[in-house]
Amino acid sequence: MPLLVNGRRVDLARPTADMVRAHPHLEEKAKLLRSQPAKTVEPRGLLYIQQREFAVTTPKDGSVSILGSDDATTCHLVVLRHTGSGATCLTHCDGSDTEAEVSLIMSSVKSLSNTAECGRLEVHLVGGFNDDRQLSQKLTNQLLRAFDLQPDDVHLVTFCVTELNDREEKDIHFPIIYGIAVNVKTAEIFPATFPEKGPDENLRSAHILTGAALTNIYDAKMEQLRIGPYFWRPFPHVDFWLEQDDNEILQNLSTSPLAEPPHFVSHIRSTLTFLKEHPFPSHSLFPNRKPRIYKKNEEGLWEQVCSDKI
Repeated sequence: MPLLVNGRRVDLARPTADMVRAHPHLEEKAKLLRSQPAKTVEPRGLLYIQQREFAVTTPKDGSVSILGSDDATTCHLVVLRHTGSGATCLTHCDGSDTEAEVSLIMSSVKSLSNTAECGRLEVHLVGGFNDDRQLSQKLTNQLLRAFDLQPDDVHLVTFCVTELNDREEKDIHFPIIYGIAVNVKTAEIFPATFPEKGPDENLRSAHILTGAALTNIYDAKMEQLRIGPYFWRPFPHVDFWLEQDDNEILQNLSTSPLAEPPHFVSHIRSTLTFLKEHPFPSHSLFPNRKPRIYKKNEEGLWEQVCSDKI
């Protein structure tokens, strides 16, 4: 029960370029996706996914209609959807533990899908570029292999990764698409940017920077965003990093310094400052060891819910 393209098993022993040549519609679809200008997605109805996070929901969700993520350079954005139930998952993978992550998102989509229901599992891969260290290519290969190992048939529908998401300018390579959104109701996937990346943007970024595993942040049945409880030790040399100039942070804390979006350094500084302010999150952020819970209000925006109201 492998990874399939047009009903045929993908031959992972051959380079991905051979797969694309054998299935030219994949390149055509990638070209079409790349040609679309990135849409600005406003917060209403949006669930934003950070690196090493995932969320899954269905078209019946009355709170969330769009899942989105961006700021992917060597990272890949993965959409997994069951065509029968409409259960849709978006995750932002960085290659930390790809096989375990794919198993996790597979089980999350299947848990919201009736196995007797007609339909199939479809995967869409977007992100990466021809980076100098070939981290993107490595992650592409890891994802293909991980999906091929699943006990269920998975159909590869969108493949806009690495060399198919690359542009060159003055001998420097960049991704074409940095972010995508998926409309849970219509299944449309499109390039996107997000002015709002909350709630708890710094807290969630701190969780990633301190070595978190892939985390599910959404309870689709309760329609609640759940953050934490997260625990970490004081971040090593945080004062040292905060004293460094922008170039030092960019060179040392990015996998692809030349291709990062303009706000990368300010985002890292903000996260480091948060880690300095909260060296022991069990004391300052999660004293009761309960998650921070948010629900969408009538305006479609996240609003924190008191734990005694849950």
